Amino acid sequence: MATLIPPPATPPPAAAEPTKPEKVDYMDLPCPIPYEEIHREAMMSLKPEHFEGMRVDFTKGLNQRFSLSHSIVMGPTEVPSQSAETIKIPTANYEFGANFIDPKVMLFGRILTDGRLSARVKCDLSENLTMKANAQLTNEPHMSHGMFNFDYKGSDYRTQLQLGNGGLIGASYIQSVTPHLSLGGEVFWAGQHRKSGLGYAARYNTDKMVASGQVASTGMVVLGYVQKVSEKVSLATDMMYNYMSRDVTASFGYDYILRQCRLRGKIDSNGCTSAFLEERLNMGLNFILSAEIDHKKKDYKFGFGLTVGE
Repeated sequence: MATLIPPPATPPPAAAEPTKPEKVDYMDLPCPIPYEEIHREAMMSLKPEHFEGMRVDFTKGLNQRFSLSHSIVMGPTEVPSQSAETIKIPTANYEFGANFIDPKVMLFGRILTDGRLSARVKCDLSENLTMKANAQLTNEPHMSHGMFNFDYKGSDYRTQLQLGNGGLIGASYIQSVTPHLSLGGEVFWAGQHRKSGLGYAARYNTDKMVASGQVASTGMVVLGYVQKVSEKVSLATDMMYNYMSRDVTASFGYDYILRQCRLRGKIDSNGCTSAFLEERLNMGLNFILSAEIDHKKKDYKFGFGLTVGE
């Protein structure tokens, strides 16, 4: 009779080795985004450039660096009023612009039919130092202004100095504390109005989410959060609170990028609903739809436009 040999006993499964936390090299942290852009993702989703009426933008490139632009805007403009109802008057404006774009220098100029003239300059003075300037001249008294910004980009920090007309002086600094967390602060002095202020900000970002917060001595508290559901869909929310006037506004929105279009929309705690659609019809031709409805104020804004040229 054959002898039955029992099968060998199955060895117990080896215990999974505990995952070790990733070691952080605090001497090699990433460079944060500028202090003034800590709410960048939330602002792009919740605050697109809404308009009312019709808008046509045409850009013609003369060579690789120089181009001309033409813009026509026709629609109502709100005027100040003591009543609760919104008063609008029909207006139309034409804007002519010239653009010069170089790897180290960018120049933008605009002039409108109502006499307003604006200019923007961005110049890389060195690999880490950038100078920005913008100015606007108008026929209205005390409405012209100018501003100079000097941005310095370090290995794991950014700092900025601002100089403006009216005795405006400001400075900001933001530092990466961990690979995902950055902290910063700002200070400003408005000599013309004899006012000063301080501000603090924090930003935490990963591949899936961005959370940011900012508080200033002027009374404003701003919180923002963006959740990246997928590569094409993002959900965003923010809250603005003024602890001096006790005003608070919260909003929730979305940002949906399709193959040929981008759709953004939001609704806020005041009952205002808005949507913004950018549709690519062809190479160099985009169609824009803008809608904003405020039932509380009985203010309804609808606009459509075309963007021609790259």
